[in-house]
Amino acid sequence: MRMRKLALRFIDFFYPPFQKWLSLATFRYMASGGVTVTSGVVLYYLIYNYVLHQKNIQVFNFLITAPIAALMLESMVTFLVGFTLNKYLVFTQSNLKGRVQLFRYATVYGTNILLNYALMKILVEVFLFYPTLAKTAITIVLAIFSYFSQKHFSFKVKKN
Repeated sequence: MRMRKLALRFIDFFYPPFQKWLSLATFRYMASGGVTVTSGVVLYYLIYNYVLHQKNIQVFNFLITAPIAALMLESMVTFLVGFTLNKYLVFTQSNLKGRVQLFRYATVYGTNILLNYALMKILVEVFLFYPTLAKTAITIVLAIFSYFSQKHFSFKVKKN
């Protein structure tokens, strides 16, 4: 609880200049999302360049390209970071059980991964975008989709 209060105090400190345009919940979502996205992009870069050394990997008889392998590894970490921040800092008013929130979050996250995968394949392999730039652009688009999905589905407030 102490860490939560400290994190909220830090985020809320930067809120006043934005209060005319954003609700506190939206601002907290953007701040938490910013942490998740930034950690995801940095982690993706590190995995792609320093763990995989930009080389494809062979798993059994399947070839997994380096950009997709990096996406898979990075996604495991950002799933945990994103759920934790959303549950404990952003959507604290949700009265759904934690396991329901986790399942719904995983559903939205899984949808994002499929969209991320398809868009990465198209941008990197068809249009020859640099993988880190493609990942960054895709992340921005999917963040908007995620906000509305998390607010109205994963962490919604159930009316009694």
